[in-house]
Amino acid sequence: MIDTHQHLMYPERFDYSWAKDFAPLNKAFTLTDYRDACDGTPIAGSLFMEVDVDDGQAGAEAGFFCELADDPDNGILGVIAAGRPEREGLAKQLEAMMHTKLKGIRRVLHTQPDELSESPLFREQVGQLGRLDLSFDLCVKQSQLDKAIALVRACPETTFILDHCGVPDIAGNDAPHGAGWLEWKQSIRRLAELPNSNGKISGITAYASESQRNKDGLQPYIDVMLEAFGVERLVWGGDWPVVILGSGLRCWCELSRALLGSLSEDEQRAIFADNAKRIYRL
Repeated sequence: MIDTHQHLMYPERFDYSWAKDFAPLNKAFTLTDYRDACDGTPIAGSLFMEVDVDDGQAGAEAGFFCELADDPDNGILGVIAAGRPEREGLAKQLEAMMHTKLKGIRRVLHTQPDELSESPLFREQVGQLGRLDLSFDLCVKQSQLDKAIALVRACPETTFILDHCGVPDIAGNDAPHGAGWLEWKQSIRRLAELPNSNGKISGITAYASESQRNKDGLQPYIDVMLEAFGVERLVWGGDWPVVILGSGLRCWCELSRALLGSLSEDEQRAIFADNAKRIYRL
């Protein structure tokens, strides 16, 4: 497995103001801790995903983790850095960050006003990423999927990866019949119609009730992702340490195997590893 959504937190180096609202996450989560969490799992490599550090620290965060990725013993195959496309100067910021291990950027949108990604500047700067051989990870909640679709459509030269299946409200959606479920399903299908979009199976146990954190509770969501994106446009992520708010990393690995158990070995290998190498250029 290649974990395309690995968070590492070093509070002695960086500030994470958002973590103060999440007591289980308001502490250090180091590479050593991650290796311990991976013990007993098939995870063989990872993609570091930015952790929404406080303003002004994105460049230092990217540099630190690119340096870690330079050592093959650390198992970090690439880095997704934080970016602020809503502000002038993204290209200059990326120029300062540029490194062989830098594979893309992410702007956390699910905590931001819905209209943030709609500005001409935001779209122009995200649209330039493809020319720099960088991708954009979409982190939006279910109610913002229409905004994500508009952004992907406006930036046809940029490769997008939808994090966490679009953050569905699993606990409240009443799949596979509720109105929320149907809205999410239709939005995922519309997004997947755009050829520069991809999906990431990750993070969803945190949005499910305890009784739904199992194959029966989550299978409807995985089936829609498979139907919409197909096997070749899906990647897998652990979302550690956020996954401890749901199932925990080891359990999520086991559950993921069960959720994709109807696929052939080659198809599972594509989602768990091969697609990540291609889509993220690892």
